[in-house]
This record gives sequence, structure tokens and C-alpha cells, in this order.
Amino acid sequence: MSGMNEIRRVQRKLNKTFGNAVTAVREGDTIRVSGSLPTWEDILKACNMAVSKDKRRVHVVNDITLEGAEPIPMRVPSVRDDALDGKHVDVLVIGGGISGTSIARELAKWDLDILLVEKEADFALQASGRNDGEVHPGIDLGKGSLKQKYVLEGNHMYDRVCADLNVPFRRIGQYACFTQGYLRPAVTLLALWRKYHDGVTDVKIVGKEQLLRDNPTMNPDFAFAMYNPSAGIVSPYNLTIAYAENAAQNGVELSLNTAVLSMDTDGGAITAVHTNRGTVYPTVVVNAAGVFADDVAEMAHDRFYSIHPRRGTDTIQDVKSAKIINTIASIIEVNKQALTSHTKGGGLMQTAHGNVLAGPDAVECRGKEDFSTRPESIRTIYHKQQKTVPAADPRDIITYFTGVRAPTFEEDFVIEWGRNCQNLYHVGGIQSPGLTSAPAFALDVANDVAERIGQTRPVSKNERFDPRRKGIPELRKMAPEERAKYIAENPDYGVIICRCEEVSKGEILDALNSPCCPPTIDAVKKRVRPGMGRCQGGFCSPLVAQIIAEHEGIPLTEVRKSSEEAVLFYGPTKGGGPHD
Repeated sequence: MSGMNEIRRVQRKLNKTFGNAVTAVREGDTIRVSGSLPTWEDILKACNMAVSKDKRRVHVVNDITLEGAEPIPMRVPSVRDDALDGKHVDVLVIGGGISGTSIARELAKWDLDILLVEKEADFALQASGRNDGEVHPGIDLGKGSLKQKYVLEGNHMYDRVCADLNVPFRRIGQYACFTQGYLRPAVTLLALWRKYHDGVTDVKIVGKEQLLRDNPTMNPDFAFAMYNPSAGIVSPYNLTIAYAENAAQNGVELSLNTAVLSMDTDGGAITAVHTNRGTVYPTVVVNAAGVFADDVAEMAHDRFYSIHPRRGTDTIQDVKSAKIINTIASIIEVNKQALTSHTKGGGLMQTAHGNVLAGPDAVECRGKEDFSTRPESIRTIYHKQQKTVPAADPRDIITYFTGVRAPTFEEDFVIEWGRNCQNLYHVGGIQSPGLTSAPAFALDVANDVAERIGQTRPVSKNERFDPRRKGIPELRKMAPEERAKYIAENPDYGVIICRCEEVSKGEILDALNSPCCPPTIDAVKKRVRPGMGRCQGGFCSPLVAQIIAEHEGIPLTEVRKSSEEAVLFYGPTKGGGPHD
């Protein structure tokens, strides 16, 4: 179908549904939808109507306004200084999630001056630290999309990447489970198609007897399952932090609390990037800004896609419930909702740290930083996952969190050079399986950027690059003799601060001395886990705060939970010094 015929078809559908309230216009390889509608659901419906069959090239841009609503501004850190003002760099990477940090680390393999900026107070504070950590096998994706290409490549890279970065990774397999036995022939054909046509070579069909023998806690009504042993689990925030640390070890400059506010362009290229910490002058900009990728694109006059945020909630159960599942599993319900959904539907799994995770759900939302967790999400998750493992009990929940995915209307990644801006590289629309895909697309992006810069000056390999990162020792996992050796060398390893997770003072100090750890409660928590147990920091957080204050040489009242705005202490309630 030609572009003109397609846009006429789209406009007829819009007129039928919304009257004359919405207009669709084709501008090159962009379908721009504009107008005004009364609800966010209507806006999403209109934009989805405009999606082209050529999803790899043609993108929908949402210019529809929501009646009676003001735009929701991006949260910007309170820091204002000139720490970066006047800095000239070869590459500016925007975003400190798994995309930005993995790209920065791969760029460090080249002799380039690289700066990564992240608007939050730490890495992986948005989608990259708010997902289930599954390394997907790619069974749900057909050939042709960037998602499918990179999920297969990335999955195969995980053993090597996690070994180099000293991040725990386990292949525990994934079961997609069915109660309807009559579906087995159709699902078997799908498995064969995925295996021989789409390259998901490890897929197999498992019958009821084997499924329940290997997983006795699963629903006895399951008739069969599709099984992929290549599926794995990793801590998404630990991997993101490890990428950032290795990038820093190899010369990449990292700047937290740094938000990109605007850009100057000239002749179809970015000439300056203005932040709350000064103006940077990059040769190339990599846009890995997550849910704000389309906003960054707009700053560069290169917005040819739109992000529509999608909220997802996960729950974490006490480690005592780990025995209910040792794999990744979910019931597959064949109904109209499942067939039209753009989510994998969540699941139940044992995490990299031995807890049980249930979720996520998928809820379209307007706010790009809407991290609220709602009771209906918890109910939806357990209504489904108790059909997978009946023993999954919401009474065992010790915490929950919500992340916001960054899908385009085409539901695929955008990984390409700018279309109107010659020195901007887009890494947008990175939602699941973005965590799995990151090692693979980071290689391609880094090579593309190095090649582009090499067109104007010589760019050589960084001969000093070291892919290996030394992690913090986890004493709770050690044999008694090995643990005793550490304690003998450093008595701080014998001082237990977090009893739930058995975290010592020595490990907390190791975290604070690591390459890029902000001196906050949450930053230490992400790196070595004090406060991750059943009491959720009720006993250990004051002790961690005291250690941070002593390490930094600051009053206890200056220690923060996560960012400068997250105040913990206002002063003593009784007499005494500032550390009482």
C-alpha cells in the first residue's frame, strides 16, 4: 500500500471513531497524529490506529493534546552548578540505565573521550532498576523486528558478559504453561516454527508428567508447557551498575544528577547540549534516555517516534518462599485480551538473590515517572500467578515496586542514526526484552559511533581496555573457612549490620569505596543489599546511615535516602551531638 493510500485509510478510521477531532498526516516516514481528545485512552487508541504495516521504518508521532490537562514535566534534580560547563567530548551518552551504561562501556573499547550523564542520583533508578531481571529466550518474537534480532544475540552473550563484570547470572529456564491439552498440536507447530524459522533453537514441548516431576509445586491442571532452558535471571540494577563501574574504570566520565534541558543545533547537527550542570559540546550524542528518548529527539529537531509510557508492578516475596519455584513460569491464557496484548503477561520466578518475584502487569499511563503501586495491580498479578503456582501467597510479600516501560507505538526498538540530525544516535523504545538485548545492541551502537567519528579523524582501539570488573565479596555465600580469612584480614567483615541479608560493615564500606557509589542509603542497598530482607531496613538503615556519615565526614542529618531531596533526618530529638 502506498503512503498516500495508507494515510487515507488511517484518516477514514479516525473519522469513523473520533469524528473530525483527529488528523493524520504523512511526513516522509513519519505519521503525525494531531488534534485534541478527552481521555488518554482515546489518544492511545487513535495513535494505534495510525500504525503502519512497515513498522521497521514508519513511525507514529503523537501530537494529540489531552483536553483540560497540562503537560507533565520531567523531574529535574535540584543541583545547579557549572561542573560540566565548556566541556568538549567525542561522545555524550544520555541516560544511565542498562542501555546507556552498556553503550558507554562498549565505547570505552575505543580511544574516545566519553561522557555519560544521568538525571537521577544513581544508575538504574528508572526502568533498568524496576523490572523482573529475566534474560529472555525470545520465544514470543517472530523474525523481522529489532527486538527479535537483539534478544537472541544478547541472550547468547550473557554468560561471558556477567563473568567479565562479576555479576551473578543463572540460566534457570522458562516454562509457558497451558491447561488446555487440545492446544498442544498448535503450540508444537509454533515451537517448531520458532526453532527452525526464527532461530530459538532451545525450545521444546514438555508433557504434564515431566513438568510436574521437575516442578511439583506447579498447578496440577497443567497439560503441557513450552520450555526454554536458555532463559535466565540477573539483577538488573547490579548489572547496570557493573557496566557503569567498568566504563568508569576504562576512562568514561560519569555525571549523575545531570539532566539534559535543551540543545543547540546548526546545519542538521547538535552543536551544544545544555544541562543543569553546564553546557557540553559533543561530536556525537547517543540518546539512551528511556521514556524521555522522544523528548531528547525533540530537542534535536529529530522526533520521528513517540514513547507512550506503560506501567508495570512487581512484587517480591520473603526468601523463605523460594522453595515454591526454582525457575521462571507463567500460565498462558488464550483469550481475546491475551491475543491483543503487547506484554508477555508477567510470571513467577526465583530472582538472582533467591527471593520469589511475581509480576509484572501492564497498565498504560500518561506519566513517564508514574512509579505508583496500586492495590489492583497486586490483585491482578496474584489472580494470575496463583494459577501457575497455587502456593504463591501475597501474605509473603516483603516489598513491591513499579517501573515504567518505554514502548513506541510500533512496539519495537528504535536503534539508528537521526533522520534529520546527523550526529544523534537514537536508542529508543527500549522495553522488554531490552535488558536481554543490551549487550548486543551496545556493541553495534559503539561500533557505529566509532566509525562515524572515524570519518573525520583517526579512531583507534583502546589498548588499555580491561573488560573485567572486580565485584564486592559476598561473605554470606562463602564457606566458613573463606569467610574467616576475610574477617582476619579486615575485622569490619565480622561486624554484621543487616541481619536479614547478613551484610557486614566491611561490605558496606567496599560499596562506598567502589567507582561510582553515591553516599546514600539506597545506593548502598542496591550494591550490597542491607535493607533488602524481611524487615526492609527497619533495623539496619540507621546503622548504614551512621557508617555513611562517618565515611563521608558529614553530620548524620546530611545523609540522604536516595537523592538530595530525600531527607531522612532533620535533627536530634534529644540532647547530644549530631550523630546521636
